[in-house]
Amino acid sequence: MKISTGLIYRRAVDQMGSAQGKLAQMQAQLSSGRAVVKASDAPEQATAIQRLKSVIARQDGFEQNLQTTENRLGLEEAVLSSATTILARVKELAIQAANDSNSPTDRQILAIEIDELRGELLAAGNSKDVNGNYIFAGSRVKKPAFYTDSRGDVVYQGDQTRNLVDVGENRQIFINRPGSDIFTQVPRTQQNGSVKGIGFFKALDDLSMAMKTSDRVGIDQGVADLDEMQKSMTLAIAKVGSGMTVIDSQKNMLEEVRLQLKTALSNVEDIDYAEAVTDMKKKIVSLEAAQSSFAQISNLNLFDYISR
Repeated sequence: MKISTGLIYRRAVDQMGSAQGKLAQMQAQLSSGRAVVKASDAPEQATAIQRLKSVIARQDGFEQNLQTTENRLGLEEAVLSSATTILARVKELAIQAANDSNSPTDRQILAIEIDELRGELLAAGNSKDVNGNYIFAGSRVKKPAFYTDSRGDVVYQGDQTRNLVDVGENRQIFINRPGSDIFTQVPRTQQNGSVKGIGFFKALDDLSMAMKTSDRVGIDQGVADLDEMQKSMTLAIAKVGSGMTVIDSQKNMLEEVRLQLKTALSNVEDIDYAEAVTDMKKKIVSLEAAQSSFAQISNLNLFDYISR
């Protein structure tokens, strides 16, 4: 039986090429530190890696949203804390004006500071974020949340939109609060026993006027109004604090999930260097053997393949 020299030669070439390919793949794995250099090398493993990377990318997005929300709520908290301090000073002045020892002139002087503090509260209501958006305007962030009309009344021109952001799988939190939910109407009991809502800034204007005219009933009403304003502001700050607590909890949970995902990705994607080096040594030996066989076959005479 005759053995084709060409067939033997091709087999030797194929064996050497295969050994070279496997060695090159191992060298690429060692160089990159990745078990899968090309998706075609291990399709199922590559798919698992891509799936894990996609989940991690979503977690990164959630974390970014949490940071944005935390910054936004932090700004709201600072503004509301300042407004609370201003309201405390307004109430202090109102109580002082209610004292009978004050003359009409004294009350008029106190009213001047009330008007200045009202302006500070209006400025707080029209606070902006780092992007220049009005934080209490709902979705109408390009216009001031409050403006003063031709009659001198403060009008809310934002809307009631509360924007939600994704901070986890099936988890959302609010990133803003409309100004009308913070600088709320003040409930006043009317002479007939009914309750009517008075605008936040209108109540301050009424107090100022009562102080300027030494209207004791009006001043007392102003003190009562301020009690309601402070309650509203305290409630708003509490809601911000609650949101901050949710953010902290969610951040901790995301960190744990991220660690688990990255560990899983490393187990699938990263190469075991010790095992890979050992494997590469075996492949080098295999390649050297294939090269040796090829060299011997190349030097043989055709008649050496004829069976006797």
